[in-house]
Amino acid sequence: MSRVGKYPVTVPAGVQVALQGRTVVAKGKNGELTLDLTDHVDVTVEGSSVAVAPRGEDRRARTMWGTTRSLIQSMVTGVSTGFVKSMEITGTGYRAAVQGSDLVLNLGYSHEIRYPVPKGIKITCERPTAIRVEGADKRQVGQVAAEIRGYRGPEPYKGKGIRYDNEVILRKEGKKK
Repeated sequence: MSRVGKYPVTVPAGVQVALQGRTVVAKGKNGELTLDLTDHVDVTVEGSSVAVAPRGEDRRARTMWGTTRSLIQSMVTGVSTGFVKSMEITGTGYRAAVQGSDLVLNLGYSHEIRYPVPKGIKITCERPTAIRVEGADKRQVGQVAAEIRGYRGPEPYKGKGIRYDNEVILRKEGKKK
């Protein structure tokens, strides 16, 4: 069983982590994130490190111990450097552009798809076939990228669609005569 919870989270310079009741608040150059704690863990902030400890020896306390530590680590990383998901669009005529506060996608349908950019997320298109999703909240960045990919996922025959940069598409062979 992993013991990731026993390692303290180091807080880099420029990030402040505070404990307000049962809520952990992290502030940095990319904004502010909060985490409500469960009753199964205790958190202590000492100087430039945050320590998490389970309240008991039951199974739920031990699972929440590592989970809480990982969530706090993601908060600290998010407010200091942020998270990025890059996506690539493949297909003839498929393209993306940011217009105002909307991401406009042309993905081979009879209409264009307008995706409103959520608060706390920054979407950029360096090229018409490249989308970059940035933000401080790791969960929100991943969710937005998954929603965009869901409009036209990559298909296995020609590889057309939206895929993550590090994603490998298993290609299939087409029909034979």
